Amino acid sequence: MAEQLDIYNENMQHLGIKDRDAVHRDGDWHRTFHCWLCYRDAQGQDFVIFQKRGPDKEFHANLLDVSAAGHYESGEALADGVREVEEELGIRVDFDDLLPVGIRYSVYRENALVDYEFNEVFLLRDDRPLAAYQPQPNEVSDLVRVNIDAALALFHGDCTAIPAMSRAAGTIDVQQADFVYPLDQYTYRVLILAKRFLDGEKHLVI
Repeated sequence: MAEQLDIYNENMQHLGIKDRDAVHRDGDWHRTFHCWLCYRDAQGQDFVIFQKRGPDKEFHANLLDVSAAGHYESGEALADGVREVEEELGIRVDFDDLLPVGIRYSVYRENALVDYEFNEVFLLRDDRPLAAYQPQPNEVSDLVRVNIDAALALFHGDCTAIPAMSRAAGTIDVQQADFVYPLDQYTYRVLILAKRFLDGEKHLVI
């Protein structure tokens, strides 16, 4: 049976249930879960974990994106989103350890596919080594650890490339073109929030 999603109007009022393929064909609003993993090391450096999207993804194939993300299936509650962390990264997390930072409206079109999403965005502090994650091969082709300050400089245009640590390849260089980088500068905004989160702030909104 095809994956079933709850669909909404732009005011997030529930309209019904629809097959996932039809949702992306017709441009229906639907809910997704976004969890960004970050940590501060013993030297005081801050990092965010990006996943490299698989080559067969409908949108943004082979680009660096949110640590773990996915669709809420029809009837799922907010806390059910943590299953995406386990499915994509191979680790178990407690929903109570996540910090909610709000809902982002995301609109994207690629050829015949239309994606209108309410992104439920969360931050999670997780300092395990990259080797401890077990990414799902058909969804995630790699995990990449990026220094937040370096990434902010990259997205601000202060440099053209920065070093990063790949789970699959070790030390690599990454450029802006390697990331999903929407018009609303979502990735840049998350990096700023992650630093504030690691500084101990709790009242954060995307």
